[in-house]
Amino acid sequence: MSGLHNGRDVFEYALLKVVPRVERGEMINAGVVVYCRARRFVEARTYLDEGRLRALDAHVDVDGVRAALRAVEGICVGGERAGQAAGDDAGRRFRWLIAPRSTVVQPGPVHTGLTVDPSGEAERLLELLVR
Repeated sequence: MSGLHNGRDVFEYALLKVVPRVERGEMINAGVVVYCRARRFVEARTYLDEGRLRALDAHVDVDGVRAALRAVEGICVGGERAGQAAGDDAGRRFRWLIAPRSTVVQPGPVHTGLTVDPSGEAERLLELLVR
């Protein structure tokens, strides 16, 4: 597949959004999950702007949000940190993470692109869309 795209591989990504009060629907971006099937790669990069989060909800459980973001990162890493998803391949872990849910940390829609460096893409998207 790489040869068809000048050495670049297709990747998918979704933003991670923090919705402190689901009933209000207000949110901030707090991370990105990147998946590249050709490289069996999945990675999450997160950044939580506490000030922006507290502006939406002064009583938000910041430690709980941070724990949820760390859990997403752990699922991407795989192994023991992935919990029940430990034996799943990168694609299954990505699909599980992007499944719609009504928790405080929610995935956004999936987008695609081409890259030669999925990890670099994760950092670029974090800078562009989250920080």
